[in-house]
Amino acid sequence: MIRVSIVGVGGYVGEELLKILSRHPSVKITGVYDKAAEEGIKDLKEIYPWFGSLNLQVLPLDAAKIAETSDVVFLAIPHGVAFEVVPSLMDAGVKVIDLSADFRIKDAAVYENWYKVNHTAKEYIKQAVYGLSEINNTAIKEASLIANPGCYPTSVLLGLAPAIKGGFVNADGIVIDSQSGISGAGRQIAQEYFEREHPNARAYGLGGTHRHIPEIEQELSTLFGETATIAFTPHIIPLERGMISTIYANLAGSSNVDEISRYYQKFYKDKPFVKFLADTSLPFTKRVQETNFCEIALAVDARTKKLIIVSAIDNLMKGASGQAVQNMNIMFGIKEAEGLI
Repeated sequence: MIRVSIVGVGGYVGEELLKILSRHPSVKITGVYDKAAEEGIKDLKEIYPWFGSLNLQVLPLDAAKIAETSDVVFLAIPHGVAFEVVPSLMDAGVKVIDLSADFRIKDAAVYENWYKVNHTAKEYIKQAVYGLSEINNTAIKEASLIANPGCYPTSVLLGLAPAIKGGFVNADGIVIDSQSGISGAGRQIAQEYFEREHPNARAYGLGGTHRHIPEIEQELSTLFGETATIAFTPHIIPLERGMISTIYANLAGSSNVDEISRYYQKFYKDKPFVKFLADTSLPFTKRVQETNFCEIALAVDARTKKLIIVSAIDNLMKGASGQAVQNMNIMFGIKEAEGLI
């Protein structure tokens, strides 16, 4: 059995990790950690009564204890916190799957510029493997530190990767319109939204200010082999969970939609969690909610010479906890879909 600890169990992502890992046949949850322990909450049942059968105590973050009792730890904690504990965990031989942004950006100066915090574990950035399961499977197998992708980047990169690899699109002029359920902003903001705004839809992070931009551009540039710059606008929509991205890219080669579709089908043929919709149907957030699946469809706009790609995921599953567990499965050499289907 894989001994697992979860740090940040009180948030949306931590709760999803509990749901998945508590039913995972190859996992034993050996510890749950949260700042709630510092506020007097000692029993997991006080946070989630429906997880009472796990009989776990909520503990304050303790890297030494985690190292003693865990083979892998999931860090579902805010940006700027993970790099404070990752060194001690890794030095103790624990595999780490970090769901914050602290190790996603390979250039520490870029990270510091976008996240406005001094990165204190720069020497560990090079060790981190970007955990986009379908693209970096081989590297994930050998990794000790996984930088789990953000939700928006996951929806965008899975949508674009085959088009890039097949030489169908250019690196310039990519426009992305993404819409997310409010849970992507965290439990506190989600509660405020449902109390004050719901139902409401609004854009945010306009003018190239959203923190996922450098992550998306970094990974797109790696796929292209040249610098890629994007125009990206995210939106909040009146859903608790679910995310859909519409991506516009300039065609570089064939404009034959059937040829491009065949390439997508081949690219994702053996990937259990990507569903390419080759018919005329389009991705639905409702179909992927509470699953680890990503639905993708595409169309060619011959008039504007653009490839239009639509992808849908559950932002808490494929966009966070589900993909993190998928990465764990890959790291430990068990079936990629175990515990997720």
